[in-house]
Amino acid sequence: MSIAFDKELDARGMNCPMPVVMARKEMAGMDAGQVLKITATDRGSIKDFQGWSAVARDMELVEQETVEENGTHLYVHFVKKG
Repeated sequence: MSIAFDKELDARGMNCPMPVVMARKEMAGMDAGQVLKITATDRGSIKDFQGWSAVARDMELVEQETVEENGTHLYVHFVKKG
């Protein structure tokens, strides 16, 4: 299931905690209600984004999905700025 998004961040090749750090920076310039799509190759990003959403007051983890592209697992996260 893929959802509509306003911006996209390619975090492939980045290890924990960089996908979350880069997403935070990207969201700083976004308006409330906008959705950021993050694509990562680090399996740990699943738990990282879940943890961030549990403590953050200005974002919501809308959806997470795992897809395969050219034999590589990609972990896709959709976060909405509050």
